[in-house]
Amino acid sequence: MKKWIVRKPQKEYSEKILRESEVTPLCADILAARGFTSASNAAEQLNTDGLSDPFLLKDMREAAEIINEAVENFESICIYGDYDCDGITSTVILFSYLECMGANVMYYIPERSEGYGLNADAVKKLAGQGVNLIITVDNGISAIEESRLIYELGMKLVVTDHHQPGDELPTAEAIVNPHRKDCPSTFKYLCGAGIALKLVAALENGDYETALNEYGEFAAIGTVADVVSLTGENRFIVSRGLRLLENSERPGVNELIKKSGLKPPLTSNSIAFGLAPRINASGRFGSPSLAARLFLTDDDTEAEMLADELNKLNTERKNAENEIINTINSTINENSEILYDRVLVLSGENWHHGVIGIVASRIMERFDKPCFIITEEGEISRGSARSFGNFSIYKALDYCSDLLVKYGGHMGAGGFSIETSKIGEFKKRLQEYALENFEIMPVPDITAEKLILPEEITFNNIEGLKILEPYGEGNRQPVFAMCNTVVEDIIPLSKGLHTKLKIRYGRTCLEALIFRRSPDEIFIEKGDKADFMVTMEVQNFAGRKTISIIVKDYRKNGIEQKKYFAAKATYEKYKRKEELPEAYYARMCPDRNELVPVYKKLASGNFSTDTLYMTFASDNMNYCKLRLCLDIFSELGLVNIDYFSQEVRIIRNAPKADLDSSEILHDLRNKCRTKTTV
Repeated sequence: MKKWIVRKPQKEYSEKILRESEVTPLCADILAARGFTSASNAAEQLNTDGLSDPFLLKDMREAAEIINEAVENFESICIYGDYDCDGITSTVILFSYLECMGANVMYYIPERSEGYGLNADAVKKLAGQGVNLIITVDNGISAIEESRLIYELGMKLVVTDHHQPGDELPTAEAIVNPHRKDCPSTFKYLCGAGIALKLVAALENGDYETALNEYGEFAAIGTVADVVSLTGENRFIVSRGLRLLENSERPGVNELIKKSGLKPPLTSNSIAFGLAPRINASGRFGSPSLAARLFLTDDDTEAEMLADELNKLNTERKNAENEIINTINSTINENSEILYDRVLVLSGENWHHGVIGIVASRIMERFDKPCFIITEEGEISRGSARSFGNFSIYKALDYCSDLLVKYGGHMGAGGFSIETSKIGEFKKRLQEYALENFEIMPVPDITAEKLILPEEITFNNIEGLKILEPYGEGNRQPVFAMCNTVVEDIIPLSKGLHTKLKIRYGRTCLEALIFRRSPDEIFIEKGDKADFMVTMEVQNFAGRKTISIIVKDYRKNGIEQKKYFAAKATYEKYKRKEELPEAYYARMCPDRNELVPVYKKLASGNFSTDTLYMTFASDNMNYCKLRLCLDIFSELGLVNIDYFSQEVRIIRNAPKADLDSSEILHDLRNKCRTKTTV
């Protein structure tokens, strides 16, 4: 269960925005909830109608001059990209343009096995092929040693990158990076593809027409895929690019859209969940050059073949993820104590390193804890980590720096390599860091812009939210709270893979979808009163408009989340054998009159731990005590607990058990007596 935060828009600002613009009342509330105080204030962020002068970027003029000179002299130019979606699209943008200009140009995208960015072997290889000028896209800012090697071998370098620079910059003719301290550009959140687009404009003497018309779709894909802030100029790039994607003349783009099953209108979500995973799959499971070739081909047959290949690689990626998840499932059920650690650290032999970051995200979301996933690959292992809230992955890795071969990252994500023999010590050190810095670990939250009322759910209001698109990092799709709804029906979809709910909200009857949860897995029943966090949009199918409601989180009505999280933290402290305040033990220890109703409820069906909590919360059964009841039953052989899915099943025809023989109950009673005596 996530922590819910429901904003309350300030009516004075909402009304002011409504007076000053043509937005709908609901949209005005959203803007006010996001801190905008006037229509002009919101327009500054949302209505970017163009891109700033590319020459505002430090060294852009020098970069354009060097490249134009190399084109005129027919020098051998190599575009050096990266194997992720941003790096691939950046490569395609610049290579396509220079090839059209008649340049002597090639591209090089390193395989994932070579590692990120410039590497010495590749540099030597390019020198051997007679390359005169290397232009990096989406990398290069940290290539200090490699840049020196480039000049030692008689080549030149132009760096275009958007990652944070270190104290020392590489040796180069020009270094274009908005994060340079001496860069005067006002917009700092471009991705590699956005900078490549601006470089093309610079090569056109600052004119964006060719750059946007020819390569805007690739810039949009890279911008969404790299999860950079969808504010300011990035909104313009993505908005323009989405229109181009729907009317693309490139066979490869059209085939990829087709294989992804996407239908117009295309949105940023179409890129994020349809196109980007398939492009990234080429770098994870095949070769990134596959995706580059797809976008560069003019041949319909080749485009279909390459799009099919990317689709297959994406399926391989999903299978690899699920294989690791299944292994983790078994590991957790064999050693459930792992789940009570402050930080989850899981490792396995030869897990595919291309998906461990995705797996870390999935495990983090399932168990609401920072997660570190490590693949053991001989003497050296590789890891990827994900987090949320104020738990910094980078700081945690830095705390363990003496154990690591190398590491990097930021607040919410990071990567590292480590000697396999040191993984055990690394796990201990991470728990140590978490204990020193977080007495209570952060919990993930979900924020709603407002509590939406039944009468506000109209076609006009929901359609009016389109002005906020495209959605993405820094401009997420609005989330609404709906409280005290009545669940009237629960319907399985896609053979039980998903669930559709029919709900009554006030006098309004609505349908809502819960993805990746079957009716058996949700903890609400027909007739229940429930609260939801949802997104809404209007869909038009066969001329019929409907309001599509997607559930992001849900719970039974009346749950006090503060008590839930406090009791959950107490339970995990007890499981870690940490000392608790004296008064806690008496409140935690269940008696027979509390254990029996829980057991009887379990006998009536299968339940998740959250289902049971929702059932007993109104009876003053806190989460900690409930989980201890389940642990006692499990210890006595009365129930099976799947700790990965959190599903609890009673063991039919189990031998009778004496509650007084439970070691857990014995321990709790002893602590109660000890504290009372003291």
